[in-house]
Formats: sequence, C-alpha cells, structure tokens
Amino acid sequence: MSSYSIAQKVGFISGPLLFLLVYNLPFQLINPAADAVIAIAVWMVVWWITETVSITVTALIPLTFFPLLRIAEIKAVAASYGSPIVFLFFGGFVMALALEKVKLHQRIALTIIRFTGTSANRVILGFMLATAFLSMWISNTATTVVMLPIGLSVIKLLINDEDGFTTGDRNFALSLMLGIAYAANVGGIATIIGTPPNTVLVGFVENEYQIQISFLSWMLIGIPFSSIMLVIIYLVLVKIVYANGLGNLESAKHLIDQEIEKLGPLSPAEKRVLLIFGTTMGLWITRIFINDWLPGFSLSDTGISLLAAFALFAIPFNFKEGKYILDWEDTRKLPWGILLLFGGGLALASALSEAGVIGFIGDLVSGNNRLSVSLVLLLLITIMLFMTELMSNVALVAVFAPVVAGVAIGLDQEMLLLLIPVTMASSCAFMLPMATPPNAIVFASGHIKVQQMVKAGFILNMGSVLLIWIFGKFIIPMVF
Repeated sequence: MSSYSIAQKVGFISGPLLFLLVYNLPFQLINPAADAVIAIAVWMVVWWITETVSITVTALIPLTFFPLLRIAEIKAVAASYGSPIVFLFFGGFVMALALEKVKLHQRIALTIIRFTGTSANRVILGFMLATAFLSMWISNTATTVVMLPIGLSVIKLLINDEDGFTTGDRNFALSLMLGIAYAANVGGIATIIGTPPNTVLVGFVENEYQIQISFLSWMLIGIPFSSIMLVIIYLVLVKIVYANGLGNLESAKHLIDQEIEKLGPLSPAEKRVLLIFGTTMGLWITRIFINDWLPGFSLSDTGISLLAAFALFAIPFNFKEGKYILDWEDTRKLPWGILLLFGGGLALASALSEAGVIGFIGDLVSGNNRLSVSLVLLLLITIMLFMTELMSNVALVAVFAPVVAGVAIGLDQEMLLLLIPVTMASSCAFMLPMATPPNAIVFASGHIKVQQMVKAGFILNMGSVLLIWIFGKFIIPMVF
C-alpha cells in the first residue's frame, strides 16, 4: 500500500499550478515584485502543509527560483542560508550530539527522576522535569526517544504485578506517556535553541529589523512560561483527566537505580562534555556582562555556540591516544535539513519585506482603527496554536512571522510583543499525534488512543492560549 497520500498528490500538482496562476494574474495584487514573491510563498505554503516533498526541499525553492525570476540575486538569497542564527543552531545540534554520544543525557534524566520520589504522581513529575530540561538543549524528538523506553519499563512493572493492569495503572501509563510528550514540547520553549521556531523568529527579527534577542533575555520569559506550563500539564493529567490513585512504586525506584548503575561512574568523556556544556550555558547567560567588563572582547550567542562545537571536536579528552569527544563522522546524525529549513524561511521573509508585502499588511491593519490590540493578539495566538496541530511549526513560523510583523506595524505596536507570543504558541500543540514528533512517538507506544490525547490536549491547548496571552500582555513587555 502506497504511503503517498491523496493530499500529497494534490499538493504536488496544486503548488506549482497556484504559483503559475498568481504569477500570471492579469492584475496586480500589490506590485510586480511583491506579486512574484507572493506566488512563490503560495507554492511553498502548499508544499509545506501537504508535505508532498520534504519540507527541507521546499525550503530550497527561494534559493532556486528567486534568482531565476529576478526577485533577488543568488548572493543575497544564499546569505539567508548562512545567517548567524543558522550557525547558532548548528552549535546547539553539535552539543546535543555530544550529550547523546556519551549518554550524559540519560544520566541527567535518570538522576532527576530518582530525585523526585517514588509515588506514582512523583514518578510522572520526575519524567516530565527530566524531559523538559533535556528538551531545552537537545531536540524534543531525541529527548522523547531517550525517555520513552525508560517510561515503558516502569509501565511494564505495573502490567506484570500481582493485580494486573488496572484502571489506575492505565491512567498512570496515559499520564506518563502524555507527560513525556508534552514536557518535550514545552521544554524547548525555554531557550532559543530548544526548538526551531524560536530560532526562526530570532533570525527573522535580526535579519529584517536589526533587533537582537539575547539568550538571556529569551530565557527570562521562556523558563517562567515553560515552568508554569509544566505545572498546568501535570495537574491536568494527574488530577483532572487521568487521575490514577496509585501509591508508592518501590519497584520503579529499584528500576531507576538499576539503570543508573548500568551507566557506571562518570567517564572522562562525560566529564569533558559536562564541563563544556556548563561553560556554554554560563557564557550564554553572562555574555552581556562579560562584553561590558572586557571592551576588547566580543562574545555573541552564535560565537559561543560555535566555540562549544569547536571544543567538542578539537579538545581531546585523552591526548595520549588522540581521542576526541566528537569526530566529524558523528555529524552524519546531525539534522542538516533543519538548518536549510531555517535558511529557506529567512530568505522568504526577507523577500516579503523587500518587496513591500509586510508594509502592505501594515497599511491594511492601520486603516482599521477599531481593532483591539488585545483581541488581535488573542486571535493570532489561537490561529497559530491550532494551525500547528496540522503542519510543521517551523514552516508555519517562517510564513506567519512576516504577516504578524506587518500586523504589529499597522497597529503601531512593538513587534516582539506580538511575534514572541505567536512563536511560543507554535510549540504548544497537544491534541493530535501528528502535531509534533513527541506526540507521534508516544502515540506509537500503544498506550494512548487518539480521543484520549484529544481530551487532554484540548484542555491544555485552551490553557496555553490563555497563558501565552497573559505573558504577551504583562510579562514580555517587562523584558522587551
């Protein structure tokens, strides 16, 4: 049976056809240059939504067709694919590779789980905290893949115990699986490199408006939001939707202790990665102060990220035997496609801005004086959050960010006060298995049905809309 769906086949044909239709309209939408960019954008959106080809391949359309259609010179388009933000995320990917290679991420996760306690709800909390912390630094997909087998081992203990797999056990399994997925989603919101949409936004505002968002300033809003959202997720799962009524799980404690013992003592490679990882986090948080203290020294978030990547490749942990933490062959596991996806999104946003599309949207909005900023913010958050249930959040932010920027200009508002909440909303899809990789991974465990995910997810979607709106109105303005 073919896995190529009817939607993908329709998207494959309709994308280029809609491009040709818009490109050859007998009238102007805005101006010739803007109309050409809009035609390309329509093609990209159709292919991104239907995933008729890889979303990374779709991201190459600007590099291929902008020079061909004289929208922009290839040198200018290619610059977006080599943006500093792309290399910031590259460094983050390299650190994630190192954490995974030496299995330090497993040690961190298991230690956090052991620390939180052995009651059923505390075990769920431990898994969620560990997942969220890891997701701040490595991809939510990799985090979920690490946490899932540990969680399944705990569930297996309940299946094989004396009373069998009771209703309470099933609710525990549901909460544990959903907790891992949801924590992986919201954990990434806490840092710039935690999830790709954050990086797309940072690159967009820096490239187009010379607005810099530092690692520290993002964490000042990201960590509180992720923390509050984790509490909400935990309470909704274990107190409201899938309460389990179980007591202590001593067998789970024994299992976690066994897993930690298997890892043995910290190896030299783990110690080196831990040192580089900790130093990198420290530099990201303090770089503004360091630059003030040392005027002849210039640290940037991207520069720190690349320093960390360089150290992992170039500083040996065993000089005598010539052993390094990472070899270049390890980068075969690095998701290069995501880096190209950033470039394609930034190239499209730049073309929309240069051609006057963003200004046009701003003029349309400014012509309507009856619009309430609070209501517009709420609508944008809601639209983004529920749209990301159905399509890639990275592609969605790449397309949606220029539109939101135009709306902010039209409303005469600081654009970050709209852009940041909308970007945060793109990582809060809790309802459907296909919405995010973590949702899909835990759904494949067999312990969750679609309607069960929808039941918890809808409540959390609405809760996150309200929380993001509150942050957009009251918290984000205090930082930016």
